[in-house]
Amino acid sequence: MEFHRLARSGQVPEGVVRRFFLDDLELAVSRFEGEVHISTNYCSHLACLLSSGKVTEDGLLCSCHGSVFDYATGEPLSPPAVKPIRVYPAREVAGEIFVGFEAPEAP
Repeated sequence: MEFHRLARSGQVPEGVVRRFFLDDLELAVSRFEGEVHISTNYCSHLACLLSSGKVTEDGLLCSCHGSVFDYATGEPLSPPAVKPIRVYPAREVAGEIFVGFEAPEAP
């Protein structure tokens, strides 16, 4: 797995979700109880921006229709969403947030 710098730690304070880009990939980065969570920025229900949502104790809340997604798995915890969102490994080192991706397989 390769990790790529995404943001400074201070850009994602406790209880906040923010939007970041890594090349063409749009991500939602949130912090709950000190832990950073990274997912796709689009709700699986109607592609609303999760970065416009809220951090809750249950999970990441989509502001459009109220779906909540588990931080660790991306599974929907409440309707109307029924499909999970993609989540990515996060690391926080020396005041920087990193997102992990599987390295592409060699041909």
